Amino acid sequence: MLSFIRSDLAQLKVYTPHAEENLTSTQESIKWDHLDTNESPFDLPEELKQKLALTYQKEIQANRYPDGGHLALKRAIADYVNKSAELSVDAFNSTHVSIGNGSDELIRSLLIATCLRGEGSILVAEPTFSMYAILAQTLGIPVVAVGRSPINFEMDWQAAQTVISQSPNPPIRVVFVVHPNSPTGNALTEAEISWLKSLPEEILVVIDEAYFEFSQTTLVNEVLQRPNWVILRTFSKAFRLAAHRIGYAIAHSELTTVLEKVRLPYNLPAFTQAAALTALTYRQELFQSIPKILEQREHIIQSLKQYSTLTVWSSAANFVYVRLNQQFVNNQISLEKIYHQLKSKGTLIRYISGGLRITIGCPDENARMLTRLDAALKHFLGAGLSE
Repeated sequence: MLSFIRSDLAQLKVYTPHAEENLTSTQESIKWDHLDTNESPFDLPEELKQKLALTYQKEIQANRYPDGGHLALKRAIADYVNKSAELSVDAFNSTHVSIGNGSDELIRSLLIATCLRGEGSILVAEPTFSMYAILAQTLGIPVVAVGRSPINFEMDWQAAQTVISQSPNPPIRVVFVVHPNSPTGNALTEAEISWLKSLPEEILVVIDEAYFEFSQTTLVNEVLQRPNWVILRTFSKAFRLAAHRIGYAIAHSELTTVLEKVRLPYNLPAFTQAAALTALTYRQELFQSIPKILEQREHIIQSLKQYSTLTVWSSAANFVYVRLNQQFVNNQISLEKIYHQLKSKGTLIRYISGGLRITIGCPDENARMLTRLDAALKHFLGAGLSE
């Protein structure tokens, strides 16, 4: 390792979001079904792409920096948040919104604003979105992890409370939760929400609502009374703009002011801002895909429940999570083999925390996944559909 690089970085691995990045020569021609990163399976409608193309041609000057304050987009996001949460028109405004180059940038900004210089550590409940811990580790911030119930994946908030009450050094400064959680798909329970509400104001509560449009469950109204709460959302899922990398935070104006201080200038390209504004304007059209995805989600859940070897949980997001039934836990490595088998056939899913997270794709992709999964289960476990 280079002598001038921090020694702790040698222990970190590069995040590889797409499994096809390391392909054999025989796999390079495969047409992939991307059921591994929770994107929408539906591209933007062609008419919206044409509108964006005209916007680029007529309104964007490529030689000029983009709007560094994102004012128009912040106003549009605030309006959407108010309407989607059925809040009064002026409950949130542009001062309550901060925008990042993906939610990852916002997570990093929150960590920079709270925990650097040994001032704090973060708490997560595993399994959960891996980038909280990854980004913290890249900044040299300690990560404290608690577990989840094996039955419904509720976080062990009692263990979390014990950790906090023991006043670790550095103290817990941020608690990250996902609502609904990834990879498991469960929304926060009343017990979890009550515990989060009980946390003192010196602890920042980050609630990641990346899948809000699928769950229609939000805690955004709590932000109005809780200056130590922040909601994260994204345009990468239901808005179909994963390629544009747009995330946003909804928080008390004092917190968003801090986020504006620590983010990089001109962090959101002009065309990306135009894409987000267009998606918000035509969101009713874009959201027409949501019932289709939810219908396919239920179809996949019911199909997977037919296997005696599998346990599949209900989901409030655009993916499902599967593990082997308890009597097969000693063969848990078989799920990793199943993941590789599906990959060899062209279906990309995610093997994580001893289970399989399967993004809901279009009907054809889902049908191929179920066919390939059935063949893999029979091959590796000697068991197909339960009788």
